[in-house]
Formats: sequence, structure tokens, C-alpha cells
Amino acid sequence: MIDQTQRALNLIGLSLKAGKLIMGEGLVLAALRQHKLHLVIVAADASDGTRRMLTSKSASYQTPIIEAFSKEAIDQALGRPRTILGVTDVGFAKRLIALLNTQGA
Repeated sequence: MIDQTQRALNLIGLSLKAGKLIMGEGLVLAALRQHKLHLVIVAADASDGTRRMLTSKSASYQTPIIEAFSKEAIDQALGRPRTILGVTDVGFAKRLIALLNTQGA
């Protein structure tokens, strides 16, 4: 059986294929400013400065942020090295939040 973390990573890969994922700091910040994101995902092992900056920006634009997964796990799910992701589809965002919130329960 697949655990919740793996399901979430699979969903991130699916959102990339569906064209509903923005990757990289500059593109994610631009999408935040334009209110196009429904969720920001930052690798748990990203630098402190990056995490603080994105947490602040996400709060100011009222966009949920999740610090989850390692850079390596994201790399494997997407097939390319990424640390910062933005989800543009509300359905994908809600499902990811639900999967990751039930992970700790």
C-alpha cells in the first residue's frame, strides 16, 4: 500500500504533467504576486532564508504553504531538481493539503 507522502509526490508529478505546476523561485514569486497560486510547496531541506522569504510572501498573499519532502524526493517525483513549487489548480492544491495533513494524524 502506498503511504500518504508517496501519494502526494505522485500527485505533484501528475500536476506537472497537467501543466498545473510552476517551478523555481522567480516563477513562483511572480505567480504569487499575480494571485495565480493555490499552494506553495518548499522542500523541507531548503535554505532557511528561502523558507523564511516564501513563508512571508505566502502569508502576505494569503496562499497556503507547505514545507514537505526532501529535495531528493521532489527531484525523483518530477525528474528534475527543484526546491520551490507552486500549484495553480485549486483541486490539486486541496488534495495535496488533505494528503499531507492526514499524514501526521
